[in-house]
Amino acid sequence: MQKYSVNQHLIETILAWVNSGEIAIPEIQRPFVWNNSKVRDLMDSLYQGYPVGYIIAWRNPNVKLKDGSLSEGKKVLIDGQQRVTALTAAILGQYVINKTYQRVKIKIAFNPIEERFEVQNPAILKDKTWLHDITDAFSGKISLLKLVRDYSALNPEIDEDLIEKSFSQLIGIVKKPIGMIELTSDLDIETVTEIFIRINSKGVVLSQADFAMSKIAADTENGGNDLRKAIDYFCHLTIAPDFYKHIVDNDKEFAKSNYFQKMQWLKTENEDLYDPDYTDLIRVAFTSQFNRGRLSDLVSLLSGRNFETRTYEAEIAQKSFETLKIGVENFINETNFKRFLMIIKSAGFISPKLIRSKNAINFAYIIYLKLKDLGVNSVDIETYVRRWFVYSILTGRYSGSPESTFDFDIKQISKKPFNEILEEREEAELSDAYWNASLPQSLDTSVASSPYFHVFLSSQVKANDRGFLSKDVLIGDLISLRGDIHHLFPKDYLKKNGLDRGKYNQIANYVYMQSEINIKVGNKPPKEYFDLIKTQMIDDNKQVSGISTEQELLDNLKQNCVPKEIMEMTIDDYQDFLMQRRKLMANKMRDYYFGL
Repeated sequence: MQKYSVNQHLIETILAWVNSGEIAIPEIQRPFVWNNSKVRDLMDSLYQGYPVGYIIAWRNPNVKLKDGSLSEGKKVLIDGQQRVTALTAAILGQYVINKTYQRVKIKIAFNPIEERFEVQNPAILKDKTWLHDITDAFSGKISLLKLVRDYSALNPEIDEDLIEKSFSQLIGIVKKPIGMIELTSDLDIETVTEIFIRINSKGVVLSQADFAMSKIAADTENGGNDLRKAIDYFCHLTIAPDFYKHIVDNDKEFAKSNYFQKMQWLKTENEDLYDPDYTDLIRVAFTSQFNRGRLSDLVSLLSGRNFETRTYEAEIAQKSFETLKIGVENFINETNFKRFLMIIKSAGFISPKLIRSKNAINFAYIIYLKLKDLGVNSVDIETYVRRWFVYSILTGRYSGSPESTFDFDIKQISKKPFNEILEEREEAELSDAYWNASLPQSLDTSVASSPYFHVFLSSQVKANDRGFLSKDVLIGDLISLRGDIHHLFPKDYLKKNGLDRGKYNQIANYVYMQSEINIKVGNKPPKEYFDLIKTQMIDDNKQVSGISTEQELLDNLKQNCVPKEIMEMTIDDYQDFLMQRRKLMANKMRDYYFGL
């Protein structure tokens, strides 16, 4: 089956389609990212008759209207946005939104004598040999004859035939062809993505969220453009609150919208535990409201697809947009967002460096929003969200095929009480065998960013444990204030005894320790530095740390899951120490999990 057609269209035809809405620029890449010199170079290439590549459009399916008639689908531009936007800016004089979301014009000047293009600047504005803005030549308000005469009046010494030839070639740019690859409307996202990747020499990969954003932005009838801005602006504000002023100054229309009122709280928000991008926001909003996990379904629904009849209906598209808007508003709601983060923090995950899986935190937010909609008790919601979040990290639930797993999980939540789902998962995947054998084996790794180690640290944070050999400084403080991970068996000591990186950099050999304590420990074997601590407790000299009694020392070792036998250990005991500590860490994590 032919999946596409290839045609040559005149640039003036492409621009007319953009103006009429026949081609929808979905702003997949959002702001116009080309610099002005690239716009200049594009105009020069067209002037010289050089090829400028193909643009790719995906035709929306025809949609059945309420009266039974069919509305022909628009062409959604999925590749070539920057080139088409550059043409509308340089030739039509339209505004573009730049990298800082400011609305600006790009003015390209043309020198007919040298047949050269340049970005307009103050020097060019003072030079009468330049046509200051080529938009004047394409506006239709000035004929070629008048353009030549006006220029000749300013430059009488220049041959008029030369000027006419250059201006005629300039105006002829809109008569140049550009290739369009038009993908058929019945292709699915996966096929469109594959075609895009194969054609696009830059190898840019478009995600299903990109196509969802395309559908959202292109549907102005259902308020898609404002919804797209709400998604984009919220994600930008979570990272850069000072961007608030940019929106107020440069997008006054959106600043009046209900969406903007609901995200104003971000202008003074500096929390960075969860900084969602537009993929995260769309995924959470969609899954929590539609009870589906595959974003390809969202694209179909926003197109108006009736999954039973396989037709496309305007009413379905309208209803889908309304439902998605509710999901987006729920996501950006200040109370929802802050309460959800409070729940995650209450599980000990107080820093973004403890959260490596965006999909795990995304689904935790989906659970929060879904259970809240279902009217589940707020205390139970807190427990369920904490438990599921940690469970999904420990089991790597969303690391393989997240979309299919999201789809399965959200449908389960819609069918039966959440506590039953959670109990089933715990019985299947978090049995005694997991805690006693599987988890200790998983802790046999040198990767400090391991999700298991992060869960262990979070268990320490939740328990208000002290840093190793610290009397008062908490693990939570060391993590929040950029404390360092150090080795219980010092790295230099192990290296001198012939151990390689994979052996001395073991999770079971890691602790959060104050730097000043670590310096005093130096590269001594545990037996030696613990002898110093015992001496300081006798002499009360605080030589290594503030710990002053044996009970304080034993409590500290227990909090950090360090076997007390370490106090007599040397290199010969290292492997036995690792095995003992892994078991202690796994036991602590089990108690932590079931206490959530």
